[in-house]
Amino acid sequence: MFQSRKDFVFVILAGIFITNAVTAELIGGKLIQIGPFVMSIGIIPWPVVFLTTDLINEYFGQKGVRKLSLITASLIAYAFIILFLAIHVPAAGMSPVKDSQFLAVFGQSMWIIVASIIAFLVSQLIDVGIFWAVKKRTGESKIWLRTTGSTVISQLFDSFIVLGIAFWLPGKIDFKTFISSALTGYVFKLSTAVLLTPVIYVGHYAIRTYLEKEEDVHSTKS
Repeated sequence: MFQSRKDFVFVILAGIFITNAVTAELIGGKLIQIGPFVMSIGIIPWPVVFLTTDLINEYFGQKGVRKLSLITASLIAYAFIILFLAIHVPAAGMSPVKDSQFLAVFGQSMWIIVASIIAFLVSQLIDVGIFWAVKKRTGESKIWLRTTGSTVISQLFDSFIVLGIAFWLPGKIDFKTFISSALTGYVFKLSTAVLLTPVIYVGHYAIRTYLEKEEDVHSTKS
């Protein structure tokens, strides 16, 4: 099925990346409160997106991440189209889920859809650009610097773009809440990126070891 172990690794990472990115966008319309702070619940799956983005960046390059980001953005748009159609199909009288309930959960406004796609693409393109700019200067060393550094900057844009377009511009929240929520979400993402650093090193080691086994087999045969 797969021509090489590297193909297999890419499919697994891409699957994890797409699943978590789409899930984050689908649940992003719900705001949660932690103490005095308000943020979108959609940030919960994003740490996994950070991790897979960095691993794909490392082993498959800028083109791999950019292509996958465009594919994922298209799938997010597709998911919203399907939800839009599902919302406008009347529920059967015996359905345990009524139209109003379904609409309340999945009826995200056009602002949220547009914000999600724009924020996702902008943050991913910034992430990959910074990642490779740092790698060119540091080489293969200092994995923590390029992974954390790219996330720190890219997610600053993501946090403000998605809440600004989806909630502040349409007047759903005031400017103070917008700034507070965006900063809260950003601090959460920043903290998570730092905490994930050991996991990134483990992921690098696991993938490198897995791929080297195939290289050893080819070397033995030749």
